Amino acid sequence: MPITQHSNTLIVDIGKTHVKVHLLDAGFTSISSMQMKNKVVNSGEYPCVDADGIWQWLTSSIRTLCRGYSVGAMTFTTHGATAALIDRNSSEPDGLVLPILDYEFDCAALVRPEYDQLRPEFESTLSPSLPLGLNAGRQLYWLQQKYPQKFVSATDILMYPQYWAWRFTGTLCTEITSLGCHTDLWSVAENRYSSLVEHMGIEDKFPPIEPAYFECGTLLPEVAELCGLNSDCLFYSGIHDSNASYLRYKLALEGQPFTVISTGTWTVLMNSQGKLDALNESRDMLANIDAMGAPIACARFMGGREFEEICEQAGSWLGEQFDETDVERIIEQNVFAIPNFGAGSGPFGSAPGRFQGAVDKISGIALATLYCALMIDYQLDMLDAEGNIYIEGAFLKNPILIGIVAQLRSNQRVLLSQDTTGTVTGAAQLTQWMQANCEIVSENAHTTALSGLAQYREAWRALAQSNLGNI
Repeated sequence: MPITQHSNTLIVDIGKTHVKVHLLDAGFTSISSMQMKNKVVNSGEYPCVDADGIWQWLTSSIRTLCRGYSVGAMTFTTHGATAALIDRNSSEPDGLVLPILDYEFDCAALVRPEYDQLRPEFESTLSPSLPLGLNAGRQLYWLQQKYPQKFVSATDILMYPQYWAWRFTGTLCTEITSLGCHTDLWSVAENRYSSLVEHMGIEDKFPPIEPAYFECGTLLPEVAELCGLNSDCLFYSGIHDSNASYLRYKLALEGQPFTVISTGTWTVLMNSQGKLDALNESRDMLANIDAMGAPIACARFMGGREFEEICEQAGSWLGEQFDETDVERIIEQNVFAIPNFGAGSGPFGSAPGRFQGAVDKISGIALATLYCALMIDYQLDMLDAEGNIYIEGAFLKNPILIGIVAQLRSNQRVLLSQDTTGTVTGAAQLTQWMQANCEIVSENAHTTALSGLAQYREAWRALAQSNLGNI
């Protein structure tokens, strides 16, 4: 692949909560950005992605954001568990034969147990059986059973970043980081499509697999005009968002052991040298597949969602001020938030969340902070994590949470990414793959000095395990 230096780069980041557009300079430093709330459409036969709303907002925002700038490259990074069924020959602009299903729709309940009998063993896919529509294969199976005629009319199944690649360029491809993130569709053990794909008879609906840095070509002329971009702007196939965060570290650290913790709606821990045979399906442990096609040992929980839920249930709010003394008071008074508060995610996902102790006497946001730090610490132990710990994303705005993690992991360095948009910068590496400069800029986390934290951790773990056992 020839080395290309782009003037400015455009990255679209579609998360579950927000859609963001970032304009970066040649060194991948942010020039400006825009965002909107990512809303689910609930007016149809099932909850779905607002593909038309996203498209309208994107084209308008790109035109506004990039006015006066020359943009040489663009790509997408998106959340996982999402796929689009299209007719490549459709006269409709979106090409969809069915709306893109929202992964929080509970299709799991509608196809159990027949889907569970079809899905491959965890040892093959390293994709755990997840609630709702968090296994993309389960979504596809439900759509195939519910809408058989429309399903069969689809010429292609596109993972979410590649759907947008097709909308912008007309190029059809499949990419491994989205195909291999808890979908049930890919066998890690055999490095090919899983037996589920064969059972469903859909392998021929997936376009050729190309890397995340695959050059899809230039924008369609009408799209370039609509967005106000140069007609020679190159588009790259795109990447799953957690993998985008991980990519920079893999390129920069060259074989050193490390763990990246990507935080947002989801908190995803990715351990560079984790043992795949130690992954436990029942604890929301899994393997993602990185941009080079190598499996990554992962653990996760719905950190952002659980944080908000604990705040709400404890009578707090996200902007409430608190400090370490509020956390000390929680420890002293033995108040606990016992998992799970996140719709079935994480190592205690099947247990109902509850409080123990006088919750009305403490700060709810401090309790949510302590809870998420304990969950991260627990999952680091599950992964047997070694080496430095790098934290990215939304939790960086909560220095006390990070400080508690640092205190709990006193035998490891906890480092804060100085790149506030690590997912975006990781995705940007795809556009200059042969000359990617992946120096990691980070700083040591401040460490809290909470009394009784170690004893509180052990008590919390015992309560969490007991709560799980009482189901």
